[in-house]
Amino acid sequence: MNVLSLFDGMSSGQIALERAGVDFDNYYASEIDKYAIKVTQENYPDTIQLGDVKSIDEKVINEIGKIDLLIGGSPCQNLSKAVINRKNYNQGLDGKDSKLFYDYVRILDLIKEDNPNVLFLLENVASMSEEDKKIITETLNVEPIMINSNLVSAQDRKRYYWTNIKVNGLPKDRGIVLEDVMLTKAEVDFRHNNSRMNFWYDEDFEYHGEDKKVIATLDINGYDILKRVYNPKGKCGTLTTCTGGNRQKKVFQDGRCRKLTPLEYERLQTVPEGYTDVKGVSNTRRYNMLGNGWTVDVIKHIFSFI
Repeated sequence: MNVLSLFDGMSSGQIALERAGVDFDNYYASEIDKYAIKVTQENYPDTIQLGDVKSIDEKVINEIGKIDLLIGGSPCQNLSKAVINRKNYNQGLDGKDSKLFYDYVRILDLIKEDNPNVLFLLENVASMSEEDKKIITETLNVEPIMINSNLVSAQDRKRYYWTNIKVNGLPKDRGIVLEDVMLTKAEVDFRHNNSRMNFWYDEDFEYHGEDKKVIATLDINGYDILKRVYNPKGKCGTLTTCTGGNRQKKVFQDGRCRKLTPLEYERLQTVPEGYTDVKGVSNTRRYNMLGNGWTVDVIKHIFSFI
């Protein structure tokens, strides 16, 4: 079995295949982020990197040979509700990043010339417009499955999955909440001292009550979403790409507010602990690729039906 993963990131798809017990011969990956590639090659050195998705043409596909499974989560930057009312970004499938969906379709069509029965999986945000959802559905000719990662982790993360794999039902709800994946204060302090990153906030905050999902609001500059502090007894908001500027998700612990650590991000995405802890990859890069990645156990559920 040969697998081609577009927009591969840190190769969450490869982890999911392994967890689902799906054997494959070759795993081809298209990715341009050098840090994500570094993490992939550290964990899966046999991965065959193909570079930019735009460079994958008929010649490349012919050289690879038959592809049995095509997977990918095309960029969502222009589709998410987070860009509503931001004219430079809210361009749907015509946006600079999200139009890469059409490269997924182009490559799928090339693969089908040799293997019309190729299995495929495409993932994207559930907060896209109905118009964009309809375009993707009609193009791929399958209805999407909506799965919230909160069934398998302590993170709310609604995503659409378009696939011709015959998936039977949703993953079982594991009932996981933030405190199930959180480090202790001592563990956080230890990691702070070793990584030279301060996870704790000394700024004032407004406490909303122990029964609230957003248990407190930090008094820091920025958008409302950056100020939210989540209740350990509930779910975390959706992890997103973040390259600093207080964009990491925050949690309330021992009467204080702090950022979640990269290890806790791994747990929220059901990624193996330490998977992104690779020499030369900073915490900032780890946060970014984890927020941009897949919740592995959701993908495992889908792949379990192959």
